[in-house]
Amino acid sequence: MSNVMAGAEPFHFAGSEVGVLVSHGFTGTTQSMRFLGETLAREGGFTVVGPRLTGHGTTPEEMAQASAQDWVNDLEEALATLRQQCSKIFITGLSMGGTLTLYMAAMHADLFRGVIPINAAVFLNNPDLASLAFMAGAPPAVPGVGSDIKQASVSELAYPVVPVPAVKQIYALMAITRELLPRIQAPTLVLSSREDHVVPPLNGPYILDNIGAAEKQLVWLENSYHVATLDNDKELVVAETLRFIQAHC
Repeated sequence: MSNVMAGAEPFHFAGSEVGVLVSHGFTGTTQSMRFLGETLAREGGFTVVGPRLTGHGTTPEEMAQASAQDWVNDLEEALATLRQQCSKIFITGLSMGGTLTLYMAAMHADLFRGVIPINAAVFLNNPDLASLAFMAGAPPAVPGVGSDIKQASVSELAYPVVPVPAVKQIYALMAITRELLPRIQAPTLVLSSREDHVVPPLNGPYILDNIGAAEKQLVWLENSYHVATLDNDKELVVAETLRFIQAHC
C-alpha cells in the first residue's frame, strides 16, 4: 500500500458510551469529516470513529483496485470497534459516505439510534459518468469531483481524478442502497445542500420520501456546495447533528 496522505488518516476519539460512526466520500478522505468528528467528540463527549475507506487517501491507482464491498467492510469493521465501546450508536457520512450510511442503517435496522446522511447519493443523473462503467476502451481516469466548496479559501483533500474502474462500484452501491431505503427504521436527519454540483439536491427529498423511518427530517443547507462539512454551513452541520444525537440518546 502507498503512503497515506497527511490529513487522510483514520481517526478515533474516545468518549462516552454514545458512539458515532463517520464516513467520508468517493475519492475524498477523512479530512472532509474531521471537523465534524472532532467537534462531536469535544462538545458532545461522544466516542467517534472515522475510518479511511480502502483505496482513498493514497493513490488513484489504489482506488481503482478497490470495490464497494471493501468500503462496506471498512464500515463494518469500524462499527464492530464502536460496538465494543458503546451501547448507543449513530452513523453519519458525506456523499458516498452518506450512501454507505444509508446502506448500513438498512442492513442493521435495529442497531442504530439515529442516521444522518449529508448530501448522500442514491442517484447521480450523470449519463457521461455512467457511460464509463462498461465502456470498451474507457480511459483509466477522468477529471475529479472533489472540492465542490462555495467558500473560496477552503479546499478538500481529494483525488484530482476519478479512477474509472471505481465508477461501476459507486453505481452498484447507489442502486443497492436505493432498493434498501424502506428498511431504514431509525430516526433520520437528512442534510442536503440546496446547490450541489456533484450530487443532485433532489436526492435529499427522495431519500426522505423512501426511507421506512417514521421519524425523519430534511434540513436544507443554504450556503454550501457539495462538501458541506468543510463549507460555510459546517457549523450548522455540527449543530444539527449534535442536536439530533442528543435528542435520541
